[in-house]
Amino acid sequence: MEPALPHRGLGYAAAPLQPRATTIPTTTTATPAGVATPSSTISQYSTGLDGVNQVNNMLFTEVLWWSLGIVGLIMLVIRIGELSWAKLRLVSAMPLPAEKQDFWKRTQWNKMPWLKKQLLYAPLWRKRHNREIRLSGAANMGTLPSRFHALLLLGYLASNIAYMFVLHWKVENKYALCAEIRGRSGTLAVVSMVPLIIFAGRNNPLIGLLNVSFDTYNLLHRWMGRIAIVEIIIHFISWAIVQVADGGWSGVKDRILGEPFISSGTVGTVAMFLILILAFSPVRHAFYETFLNVHIILALIVFVCTWVHCVTAGVPGGLPQTSWIFAIVAIWVAERTARMFRLAYLNWSSHGFTHATVEAMPGEACRVTMRLPRFVDVKPGQHAYLRFAGVNCWESHPFSIAWFEHHHRDDEMLPTTEKDKPRNPAQVIGTSVSFIIGAHTGFTRKLFDAASRAPGNREISMRAAFEGPYAGHHNLDSYGHCVLFAGATGITHQMSYVRHLVNGYNAGTAATRRVTLVWILRDYEILEWARPFMDQILKMPNRKDILEIRLFVTRPKNANQVVSRSATVQMFPGRPNIPMLLAKEVGEQRGAMCVTVCGPGGLADDVRDAVRQVQAQRTVVDFVEESFTW
Repeated sequence: MEPALPHRGLGYAAAPLQPRATTIPTTTTATPAGVATPSSTISQYSTGLDGVNQVNNMLFTEVLWWSLGIVGLIMLVIRIGELSWAKLRLVSAMPLPAEKQDFWKRTQWNKMPWLKKQLLYAPLWRKRHNREIRLSGAANMGTLPSRFHALLLLGYLASNIAYMFVLHWKVENKYALCAEIRGRSGTLAVVSMVPLIIFAGRNNPLIGLLNVSFDTYNLLHRWMGRIAIVEIIIHFISWAIVQVADGGWSGVKDRILGEPFISSGTVGTVAMFLILILAFSPVRHAFYETFLNVHIILALIVFVCTWVHCVTAGVPGGLPQTSWIFAIVAIWVAERTARMFRLAYLNWSSHGFTHATVEAMPGEACRVTMRLPRFVDVKPGQHAYLRFAGVNCWESHPFSIAWFEHHHRDDEMLPTTEKDKPRNPAQVIGTSVSFIIGAHTGFTRKLFDAASRAPGNREISMRAAFEGPYAGHHNLDSYGHCVLFAGATGITHQMSYVRHLVNGYNAGTAATRRVTLVWILRDYEILEWARPFMDQILKMPNRKDILEIRLFVTRPKNANQVVSRSATVQMFPGRPNIPMLLAKEVGEQRGAMCVTVCGPGGLADDVRDAVRQVQAQRTVVDFVEESFTW
């Protein structure tokens, strides 16, 4: 009987395989040269590239990357088309009164309303999308993806499964098959790590380029991570099966403890398995802040172990995936470095450091105003990550920017000494940025408690740090009609758009002719959160010509407080009938309409469902949801 020849690297040589012995020893025994023992058909497949089909591995790697690239290219083309269409709509509708924008009110493609209703805006099932699936008061199962996102994820999962099953199933030596599975699963896992790291970054360039929110990339990040972890586990099991058959469990232990190649792979697998367990929704939501820090540490361990695993494989130049690991680490380091430099630049200048004033407000919320020592260009709909000295300063959390004011140099234009240069008093030297932060658990609760303990007006001042601004890629200037829904602290996101659109109407730079702001709040006291900002909006020139505000107080303590002040600012007790309210707006639609929502998941799902219902009118009604699922 001829000894079986190992498969080296590329494909399968036409080498005969030795029939399987009826009894396979669990250890490799020394034999004379040229004499095969049963174990000689096992040990060669435990490490290295013996039995690994590198031709197919590289082929499927290229196909997977090309698939992701094509999807991104399609999204980019759609993005360019949307921007061009919005610019054309803005330029043509900007000088027109509301009644002359009827052309842009009507959809130009009859299939578009159906596509929005059944795919783009559709939840996976019925109407639940961002409303959390709660297990108890302290734990929930997270949210469901939309129908479109589910199709993308299903396509990526199906392709990974398909590539995993393109194997040489007829090979007689099943340990060679295990080696092929080991090589395929490890390759696919590292391939998934590249977009996995890109999607996790706050400075992900694809957010603005493709007009896709960080929340969507976060969803893709979580699911790609799960797929990669499962493939790594398959990779480890495939190796373990061969190793146990060759040397028993003692051999597995000896190799894990004695070989850097095996020990690094094992530690990396354990780290990824821990990530999978800790990222389970009930655990992640119950201990999110702890999870986030542990998640970063485990990810670092995975990167280091994967690199060591690739370079110590005994293959000249390391495994082909070595360069991919360098790319992954470079992307991760670059994103973290960009955040560090942005944090340092924005919060320090010759004018000093960033300071924050934190006011405890009724309804368990804080109004935070940060005075930044530099000019920051803030756009509507943007958010920032905040840190506070003395309140879990190692943590940063995202909050929508409610208001901003630029500070100008107030020195005299003339120099005070002969050597001084003339200075422009209109030069912007800083920006104040305001937020409304609801007190929930952890960081936000500690911040509120610290402000509540302050004597007198319950206001404290502390050193803080501002990182941002992020997002703000949704421009509403080309819409003739905007309907903005806000729930509780979601008013912060919508106020920035109201201010911008009213200013655009006055300056003649926006096509918007009607803005309806709907704010659903628990009780009357919560109005105090946004009072200074709303007062400024109500004093803006011509705001009555364009803006209507409807306040819905769901649990008023005193019915006499819920009184309408004017025809343009109305208050109602109870919850709004969102489908009826939106249908009324569509009946009075002015040009193209955009409906946006920022608030609890239940409110967002109700607004989304109402937008889907009005698509039957075949008018242009777009939908934008601001959310941050975690």
